[in-house]
Amino acid sequence: MEASLTARPVAVDLGAGIIANTWAYGDEVPGRVVRATAGDFLRVNVDNQLPAPTTVHWHGIRLRNEADGVPDVTQQAIAPGNRFVYAFTAPDAGTHFFHPHVGAQLDRGLYAPIIIDDPADAGDYDAEWIVVLDDWTDGVGKSPDQILADFQADSGPLKSGMGGMDHSSMPGMNHGNSSLGDAGDVAYPHYLINGRVPEAPTEFRCRPGQRVRVRLINAASDTVFKVALADHTMTVTHSDGHRVNDKQTGALYVAMGERYDVTITAGDGVFPLVAAAEGKSGQALALLRTASGQAPPSTIRPRELEGPVLLGADDLAAAESARLPDRDPDTTLKVTLNGQMSPFAWGINGKKYGQDTPLTVRPGQRLRMQITNSTMMVHPMHIHGHTWSLPDRSGLRKDTVLIRPMGRVNVDLDADNPGAWALHCHNIYHMETGMMTTLRYA
Repeated sequence: MEASLTARPVAVDLGAGIIANTWAYGDEVPGRVVRATAGDFLRVNVDNQLPAPTTVHWHGIRLRNEADGVPDVTQQAIAPGNRFVYAFTAPDAGTHFFHPHVGAQLDRGLYAPIIIDDPADAGDYDAEWIVVLDDWTDGVGKSPDQILADFQADSGPLKSGMGGMDHSSMPGMNHGNSSLGDAGDVAYPHYLINGRVPEAPTEFRCRPGQRVRVRLINAASDTVFKVALADHTMTVTHSDGHRVNDKQTGALYVAMGERYDVTITAGDGVFPLVAAAEGKSGQALALLRTASGQAPPSTIRPRELEGPVLLGADDLAAAESARLPDRDPDTTLKVTLNGQMSPFAWGINGKKYGQDTPLTVRPGQRLRMQITNSTMMVHPMHIHGHTWSLPDRSGLRKDTVLIRPMGRVNVDLDADNPGAWALHCHNIYHMETGMMTTLRYA
């Protein structure tokens, strides 16, 4: 399978008269879907027409190390005006997306879904929607580069002990409350579903009674979303591409970098699909339309958002087909997340990236990581090139795990993909100010 991507500056229409000058793949946000079948070999030709170096990371895909898209770890960044070919096999079916791994470029329009279909999937649904969530400032508010520069200007050494909560030194930062703890740093002008503001939402159409598979992707840089479809129950079937035991819910959290597949049975009417920005003021909106009728206001809040909310790492279990074989770990590594708001600094095991000591594993080992969040913020931790199993959560398979403030999660992986692999927080501003390390094969 072959595809081409052109990363370039572009003006995109977010709806309601809002035109944003940004960077994107092609001329739309999100970029066009790349689709293949599990086991396919992909060649993706990337043309960098940006005024800055870039890369492409294939988030969630267990590919070969040379194609992973992390500058100075797996490749040199693609210089402006240059091209690069990513060639890899996609071994596992699932809902994934791709984005740069350079600076704050993800907080522009440089993201798109990559869907790897399962040839054995019975396809027992009538329609499929891909729903991409995002927080947006580029071209309409402060630029991502300026946000990052402000954080870096306020940066300093990591403090020992529990991370602080002082937001006062950072103008424009988020001050909201969340049951998850502190969930983000940046108050965005807009929150989007499939590149549209709530005042001009995307509409998904089908017939009443049809069964719909919804692929949810959180491509945001700093925002956890709470997602609900009014007057509908969602059945969660996959987490980060892997099958789970079906779990029904009225609402679920989707953290940065996470993906969930859910199914719904469409009701009769017009229903808001709302992604509320957790701990912030604002939301994203799309509509399910199965009949004529007036659209609800852009500020509508489905009652499901006020009820129980599913959190994947706590509430889901792996289906038998997705479980790793039972095996005791050969080695255990402690991974402690450190950081505080003032001075703005984040790290792993007491060190910022660049000063860190990489984690090491030997080929063939079952590795357990004990990840402890010693800060008062949530951190969606993402592993490249592998998928974790959560042994304390019935073997749930994930590559991105949201870890609560002062929380601890055990994650296992099989060391079957040699190379140097990034491990980092998927809050882009935490990663870029230090919360990243690498896992390297001895």
